[in-house]
Amino acid sequence: MTTPVCTGASRGAAVTAQAAPRSQAVPRAHATARTPAARTPAPARTSAPARTSAPERSLYGARAPYVPYPSFTSFVKARGPVLLRAARSLTANPSDAEDLLQTALTKTYVAWERIEDHRALDGYVRRALLNTRTSQWRKRKVDEFACDELPEQETVPGPDPAEQQTLHDAMWRAVLKLPDRQRAMVVLRYYEDLSEAQTAEVLGVSVGTVKSAVSRALGKLRQDPELAPVR
Repeated sequence: MTTPVCTGASRGAAVTAQAAPRSQAVPRAHATARTPAARTPAPARTSAPARTSAPERSLYGARAPYVPYPSFTSFVKARGPVLLRAARSLTANPSDAEDLLQTALTKTYVAWERIEDHRALDGYVRRALLNTRTSQWRKRKVDEFACDELPEQETVPGPDPAEQQTLHDAMWRAVLKLPDRQRAMVVLRYYEDLSEAQTAEVLGVSVGTVKSAVSRALGKLRQDPELAPVR
């Protein structure tokens, strides 16, 4: 029986044959899985679009075109209620607020041709409202001041209306007792407040006749018993 002899060439071939299965046992998929996957960059953040004010946006969000007011009257009709509310915020009296707005609109009308940008009209009127109201505050005269004691108003007793009416009735009854001519002259002179010349012209007599007749009539009135308290 012969014993196999391993030569150097055959020993190297055997080592190569044993190492080959180990290298083939590691699949390529494992090597690929170990490598980290490349990260995709996040999209860059964009700033939100600037918001536009309500008057500058139309129905679909776009800015409305700037259209100037064709006349001062159209401006007052369009912005009058809003400006009146601004005037009422400066004064508690509604009538004073209307007067204040009227003054401010008058100043705006005078400067209407000089205001090229009509978008500044509201600011112009509001500034005129404030300046006008400030001027009114400065010109206001202060009639009240604080004091320790309340001043009492002195009341002057006036004539009694009932007594005046009683005297008026008594005088008229006394006038009715006079002769017709004297009564007519007294009525024209003292009730109608005509002069002696006017009374003479109305009655067609001379001024001297009027003077003498009125003098006699006043003498009789002084002697009337109902007018005794007056004397």
